[in-house]
Amino acid sequence: MRKIIAAILALAMILSLCSFAVAEQEPITVTVFRGDPGDQPTEDNKIYKMIEEQFGIKFEIEFLAGDLDETLGTKIAGEDYPDLFDGGNSAEKLINAGALINLLDYINEESTPNLWNHIKDLLPQLVNENGELFIIPNYGINYNAQIQMACNGPAFFIQKQVLAWDNYPQIKTLDQYFDLIERFIAANPTDENGAKYEGFAILCEDWRHFCLINPVQHLMGQPNEGEVYINRTADENGIYAVETFIDKPYAKAYYAKLNEAYNKGLINPDTFTMTYDQYIAKLSAGTVLGMFDQTWDFGTATAALETAGMYKNTYIALPLVYDESYGFGTISEQYLNGAVPNKDRGFGISVNCEYPERMIQLFEALLSDEWQKILQWGIEGEDYYVENGRMLMTQEQYSQRNDATWKMANTALTIWESAPKKQGTQDDGNAWAPADQGENYFALMSDYDKEFLTAYGYLKPADFFNAPCELAPWGEAWQIDKAPIQDDYDKFLLIQDQQLPKIIMSADQAELDTNWDAFVTEIAPYAQIYTDFMQAEVTKLVEQTAE
Repeated sequence: MRKIIAAILALAMILSLCSFAVAEQEPITVTVFRGDPGDQPTEDNKIYKMIEEQFGIKFEIEFLAGDLDETLGTKIAGEDYPDLFDGGNSAEKLINAGALINLLDYINEESTPNLWNHIKDLLPQLVNENGELFIIPNYGINYNAQIQMACNGPAFFIQKQVLAWDNYPQIKTLDQYFDLIERFIAANPTDENGAKYEGFAILCEDWRHFCLINPVQHLMGQPNEGEVYINRTADENGIYAVETFIDKPYAKAYYAKLNEAYNKGLINPDTFTMTYDQYIAKLSAGTVLGMFDQTWDFGTATAALETAGMYKNTYIALPLVYDESYGFGTISEQYLNGAVPNKDRGFGISVNCEYPERMIQLFEALLSDEWQKILQWGIEGEDYYVENGRMLMTQEQYSQRNDATWKMANTALTIWESAPKKQGTQDDGNAWAPADQGENYFALMSDYDKEFLTAYGYLKPADFFNAPCELAPWGEAWQIDKAPIQDDYDKFLLIQDQQLPKIIMSADQAELDTNWDAFVTEIAPYAQIYTDFMQAEVTKLVEQTAE
């Protein structure tokens, strides 16, 4: 009964604050495309039922199956657009094809104050040169304070059991990392079920090839800029020098290290051809000891491991750099960056949508404090409780949020992930995300994770990292639209996808040198085009920020 009353009270509060009357609107079914694989919510999902009752809206969701660019290309060619369109990491293709409406035609301070206040201070960096906005960032807009409990972005990851096996060492460099993995496998070639361990996996599929390409910049002490290295100290003319890193000697050093690991059997040949689903399956089985990735990219594997109680097989992020023996000087890691609005990532409203105003009003309502609590915390009294003004969870409540089956029936995960959201802290000091609430984070983690962090003297995974640096005036360079040089940019990436695995699989140093030289020669003209373009774009962004 308490659960039912809590749900009714929550709905009543929202109804009283909502800016439009649902009863006056016809029920509709909204078609949705997500540019990522996913699972369908259950028919009786309680949050989607609340949305349907409140707004008269049901969702028909299509998840990505296959190659993202190919799928988007097919939809664009046939103008087969859903109402809500999340193009994933290729959303620019939708924007450049004219598939999405300009949201600023519908958002203003008077009629959509939640959305307006959410983006107004960021508009100079979010709109295009024509003053248009097609996607409100789905992540990266913090309220009051940025909370950094863990590395949510790029890092080298290693299973916690590997560190525990070696008595919890501080692993700071690339060589230390691979040395530890090699020693662990030598002592433990298989798990307790006889399954063979894989030392290091590299996901190369589609846009997720950042797992193959991006590590070099971080090993050199830089945050995530995509495929360029940017000198964060301006020259006498105020110019921040930009260069591609993939064709530089400091990149060769990384792929030579991977080649060494490959020839030692620490990297499987199938890693270069496996699909994302195969990759997630491997991680979920607990047999992959390490990889470079971004935390959000393998969240389903983490959830699967935790649900199975395989906490020792879950991963911890490490901020590795080159040590001085590589000849690149003393490098200080800087993986964590200041809050970065996820520009052009999330839901856009397609030009085929017959009710854009209702979609805008939906997001306006969902961005209210009341709905954000429901979307992020759930139903008070059922999914969390409040004590002395603090939003808290029992162990059972916190654990179930990591259960994939439970989430499909009790959260609106698919819509929430792509929709505008509040991050940071609420006005009363509570965190918007349950995982960012200090009382929840350490007290409710597994006993294994508590012991693991305590062994290091830490309270949170972010303690392995330096504090976030100040966000550069250009933001993060991966957000820059490459459309003006799209063909050359695609060729620049394709050469890397084709040649870097070949370099890693070289039989010996002589073959590696030959393959590397051929790679540098082939990519040179496209690298120069990309460098010139990115230099101009970064310089323009710096000048705009200074105005």
